[in-house]
Amino acid sequence: MLKMGLKNLRLDQQEAPENIYFIASGKGGVGKTWFSITFSQALGQQDKKILLCDGDLGLANIDIQLGLTAEKDLTSSLMNYIELKDVIIPYPQGGFDVIAGRSGSGTLATLPPQSLIYLREQLKKLSSVYDIILVDLGAGVGTTIQNLMQIAGQCIVVITDEPTSLMDAYAFIKVMHGRRQVLPMNIIINQAETLEAGKRTYEIIQQVCEKFLNMTPHLLGIIRRDPYVRDTICAQTPILTRYPTAPAAEDVKGIVQMITS
Repeated sequence: MLKMGLKNLRLDQQEAPENIYFIASGKGGVGKTWFSITFSQALGQQDKKILLCDGDLGLANIDIQLGLTAEKDLTSSLMNYIELKDVIIPYPQGGFDVIAGRSGSGTLATLPPQSLIYLREQLKKLSSVYDIILVDLGAGVGTTIQNLMQIAGQCIVVITDEPTSLMDAYAFIKVMHGRRQVLPMNIIINQAETLEAGKRTYEIIQQVCEKFLNMTPHLLGIIRRDPYVRDTICAQTPILTRYPTAPAAEDVKGIVQMITS
């Protein structure tokens, strides 16, 4: 179990499993999916059984970044009530399993309540099978995202130093904190020029949250800007496989070492 101060959460009188992590961002282009994949592999290298679910309902791309072909995906499960366990794709070279999304699927842009309930129950079932379930959300804070977040036991928000990323991340945290104040918010600063620059970026979001929301998001880690990241995405290969000693790879491994030690 990750040592991150997890709490028992409740949703409609039901517990949200504490080992379900939702990875979010206020805006696109901050490296959220890349982080989700790299984090999954780093956790797998620590002998954790990991499931990575593409929850970007409309612009899914985890399967693309990994070079996978999915016969069934999250859309198949929710539209046809197929159990999630039956749409899982093993990714042995990365040490984790994947549930793919479906890019360009408009049917899930307005997820009906019964599908959300079904997804929640399916994720709860799988939470007893896996050590960690990571759900890579789409960017933004729309209604579907807000509804999906009700399933989360923990939230990780990926931010860069761009003003728009900071502004949109704060908007995301504000909305989610308003809906579920007990939901832990953890921050990843990505694409930082240096570790010190990353700390300054975190301090900006920290100060704003403390001033206006009376809460302090937890700094989970800082990942440095790394030219190898683009290369690995183009090669459809995780950075921990292609360049395991690259700066960004070392930063993610360091985050995992810290929270699992």
